[in-house]
Amino acid sequence: MNFVSRLDPRYIWNLDISCEEIKKIIKTIPGNKKFHGIGLLNLNKIKTNHWKQLIPNSDHVLHLDYAEKNVTWDTLYPEWIDEEQQYEIPICQSLPKIEEPKKRLDLIIVKLPCRDHEANWSTDVARLHLQLAAAQLAVSKQVLSGNIDREAYATILHSADIYVCGAIAAARSIRMTGSTRDLIILVDETISKYHRGGLEAAGWKIRTIQRIRNPKPEKNVYNEWNYSKFRLWQLADYDKIIFIDADSLVLRNIDFLFSMPEISAAGNQGMLFNSGVMVIEPSNCTFQLLMDHVTKIDSYSGGDQGYLNEIFTWWHRIPKHMNFLKNFWSGDDEAVKGKKTRLFGAEPPILYVLHFVGYKPWRCFPDYDCNWNVDFMQEFASDVAHEKWWKVHDEMPGELQQFCMSRAKHKAQLEWDRREAEKGKYADGHWRRKVEDPRLKKCVDELCSWKYMLLHWRKTKWTDDEFVFPSPPYITKASLSRL
Repeated sequence: MNFVSRLDPRYIWNLDISCEEIKKIIKTIPGNKKFHGIGLLNLNKIKTNHWKQLIPNSDHVLHLDYAEKNVTWDTLYPEWIDEEQQYEIPICQSLPKIEEPKKRLDLIIVKLPCRDHEANWSTDVARLHLQLAAAQLAVSKQVLSGNIDREAYATILHSADIYVCGAIAAARSIRMTGSTRDLIILVDETISKYHRGGLEAAGWKIRTIQRIRNPKPEKNVYNEWNYSKFRLWQLADYDKIIFIDADSLVLRNIDFLFSMPEISAAGNQGMLFNSGVMVIEPSNCTFQLLMDHVTKIDSYSGGDQGYLNEIFTWWHRIPKHMNFLKNFWSGDDEAVKGKKTRLFGAEPPILYVLHFVGYKPWRCFPDYDCNWNVDFMQEFASDVAHEKWWKVHDEMPGELQQFCMSRAKHKAQLEWDRREAEKGKYADGHWRRKVEDPRLKKCVDELCSWKYMLLHWRKTKWTDDEFVFPSPPYITKASLSRL
């Protein structure tokens, strides 16, 4: 605090304190004789000089600029933030950071304003500012300069291989932002050797897990095994994990999230968070806690997200730009849709992570977003966002693109949906577009004729049993260096 400048009454507390009493308390702190220094924050000159005489090594006065006068509790903690920028671009107020000293400090003494006779003393900006500044300084040498070898991005694949392509693209997108952190992927026994080869080639370090069944849903439904995500907390060889769903692209570097606490996540609705991107701190104790309650706690969503919200009721909110969902709400007008579309396509990117909900880009033709061809899926349709994903795909080496091939059955399904959209004369008109997807002419099945399948669509029960996995791709060290 620069005492030469004019004092700010918000930071002043005139009640005297007993230095002798505090000195007695300091003597009771274990290891106090090893103190290298004591920092003083928000003490006036007289009290500072007194401290220097009382405790010789308390010779470091900490400097903290005052908060701007227009910073209020309401501007720091508004009731609502227009995170999707429907009406305006939110402005986040900030508080000046403390100037970190060059010498080591083992104790920080801060004098806080305490006007308990006033109605709103508990929402005092100056008091909050001083507390945050002291806390920041106390942890800066431990947390903010963490060991990057113990920080990693992670995702998970289980029960099916249709997300392998998405995970490969996600890995590519992380590396394209310049991050060098480890990439960890949890897979179960259903992910073949062939697909594991592609994941490793993309940069993922594979950890094999046993799936965890969600005890609530029936068998063979989409969320039967999604409690497998709890295995993330068993990655105890890492201090911090940034989890991202495999259907996401990282558009801007988000390494700074590693400095944030568990659980840091974007809001989903109300007081609930979206588990598609979140910062966690692996711990076998936390894993056991999650497992101990799976039969006792109901998930509001029927899946892992609802369950985790029941466990982590206190969580740290990050902006929705860190996990921006590719969808349009039913009430969105054209202006709002236009703003979202501009966010999807902005170059350089404005969004940090784009989360592809709905039909996944690699499950569609690159020509356009196939969500357009199914009426109840059109809220997830965006050609601009779709093109963003395919741009990452097209920059992949051919060794990786092969993992995004379409099976005959799925090609037939896409054409069926297109024809249904044509029958319904959907106003968007995407069904009129000629599909040029080169994957249509490439076969990865024993039964290659998707057109023959289409002739008998809904007459014959087609299964995925005919699919034959190729041999694991031969990838040399030279080709790996290019990936």
